[in-house]
Amino acid sequence: MSKTQIGVIGLGKMGAGLARQAAEKGYPVVGMDLHPRPDLESENLHVVSSIEELVQRLHRPRKVFLYIPAGAAVDGLIEQLQPHLEEGDIIVDGGNSYWGDSIRRAARLKEKGMYFIDCGTSGGPGGARTGACYMVGGDEAAVNQLKDFFVETAVPDGFLHTGPAGTGHYVKLVHNGIEFGMLQAIGEGMGMLTHFREKLDISAILGLWNNGSVVRSWLVELMKKMYDEEAGFNVPSYIEDTGEVNWLVADALHMEVPIPVITQSVMQLFTSRDKDPTWAKAIAMMRHGFGGHPYGEDKGIQHERQYGRVGEYEMPEETGERANREPGSPQ
Repeated sequence: MSKTQIGVIGLGKMGAGLARQAAEKGYPVVGMDLHPRPDLESENLHVVSSIEELVQRLHRPRKVFLYIPAGAAVDGLIEQLQPHLEEGDIIVDGGNSYWGDSIRRAARLKEKGMYFIDCGTSGGPGGARTGACYMVGGDEAAVNQLKDFFVETAVPDGFLHTGPAGTGHYVKLVHNGIEFGMLQAIGEGMGMLTHFREKLDISAILGLWNNGSVVRSWLVELMKKMYDEEAGFNVPSYIEDTGEVNWLVADALHMEVPIPVITQSVMQLFTSRDKDPTWAKAIAMMRHGFGGHPYGEDKGIQHERQYGRVGEYEMPEETGERANREPGSPQ
């Protein structure tokens, strides 16, 4: 049985990786990008320079994957594609679009007799190249046409039809929020390891943790890999992101669902970018005003902070009436 032909628009890290993987597995692929990619040409992968040519090369019903940045560009590309597509054709958004936008896009294309699939794709460029994790939302009739493709280009058990339009990108959004929380926890752990009184072999510790420990994970594996490659934490402290998890925090506020760890992880990203923090200056000014506290560092106060407490906190002894009271009795 012949394999499904697909089109891929956006041959960046994710789109190119998926196109190459699919072609190597025998899927005919037509790719297109704003920038020429002759390096991608192979027996099953042909790169064209226009939407018109891409659509003309695809067999009906056409399946067109979009791997471009989220936002207005997705709507613009759909508008360009729509006049060249026909009833029954399928557009798959494999980027990190907002789930509400995906529901709207699916409804608009449905009016034209076309399908829209929102495909949350995880695993990074490496996953796109060798085996991804797909969270797929959309009409079952459309998803079924691509089920074999998803299964074969995913890692084992790495494909799930999550439900109707919007669910794929929503599940991926929650996934990204969890990712942020995990990254923050691992990062804080690294901070604690580097501040211990003795010098610790962080690379060896990370290697150990990935062998049977509760926190073993791909992220811990990546932490060790990058720590070894960079010979320590020798990179800028500024953390960049594309903002998707901000949407999840906003959703949580609307839904009244508490997500304190994920929310704080987003705030910590902002802190990494704040090189001249106004909030810190404001606090210093108020402390100077009410207590005469100095601006900037002060050796005497630092000494007091370290040595002002002589002993550790001690629990009071249970004496008298409190000690004789039966457990659970009224105060």
